[in-house]
Amino acid sequence: MQLHQLKSFVTVAEVRHFTQAADLVGITQPSLSKQIHALENTLGAPLFERVRGNITLTVAGEVLLPLARRILADVDTATREVQELVGLRRGWVRIGATPSLATSLAPPVLRRFHDAYPAVELRVEEGGSQDLVRGLLRGALDLALIVLPAHGTDPGLRTEPILRESLVVASLDELPAARPTGRLRITDLRDQPLVMFREGYDLRDVTLQACREAGFEPSFTVDGGEMDAVLSFVEAGLGVALVPGIVVARRPGIRVTPLAPPGVTRTVALARRRDAVPTQASRELRRILLGYVQTTMAADGTTVVTDSD
Repeated sequence: MQLHQLKSFVTVAEVRHFTQAADLVGITQPSLSKQIHALENTLGAPLFERVRGNITLTVAGEVLLPLARRILADVDTATREVQELVGLRRGWVRIGATPSLATSLAPPVLRRFHDAYPAVELRVEEGGSQDLVRGLLRGALDLALIVLPAHGTDPGLRTEPILRESLVVASLDELPAARPTGRLRITDLRDQPLVMFREGYDLRDVTLQACREAGFEPSFTVDGGEMDAVLSFVEAGLGVALVPGIVVARRPGIRVTPLAPPGVTRTVALARRRDAVPTQASRELRRILLGYVQTTMAADGTTVVTDSD
């Protein structure tokens, strides 16, 4: 089994087209087909089925795909690590972040990293926590800023809680239920139309769980938005949303109402694959991130999670 065979296999599996895969890999289509056949002979099982022009994975192909992706990712990591050890200041680090963290926490941290290591390319993926976890597990990301779910994380990940955020109610106008305390209870949202995030967003799960624990099923006016879209819908008066306070700090058109104790919080964690050895670049990015959280964000009043929490 050779690396170029695995790369060809993964490319075909992703695009489901031999000619397109050959163009992406940079070889001819007959050469790519020979590589796939050689890999199938080595494994003793067919990897693809060709039915009426459609290419699908066999059971053996489905088993091999995540393993092949992980092998290629580990080889990539090893190459970068060796380059760094011999003094070559180049390469890249791949980090994922949820939309709210990609627009708040990530920019200043990435700027500090870039200033310190300008030759290292930053590759950023924005997505929901569940999508980022899948990216980590298949080796497509080195690090990810995710929100810890209530039911625990995948055992294949190593997670490091770094801060705890309080969620607030974002609305166009002041909500009557907030008077005179200036705060809202979750039960006050029972009759409020909500603008809801799409499936896969941790904020969707947090909102639904909080409402259900309060004894009601929320009603949506808009369902399926990304972060910017949800805030824009709130600004348009379509409903209210439960969001981290940090994302509405620069949206003067949105009114922010805190929740009465105990409120609703979420814990942000830095995650990586448990069985992957972190590169020097990813270790430095982690160091810069933790330094920023423990100084700048703590000074802004965000609850920083320490080892003793």
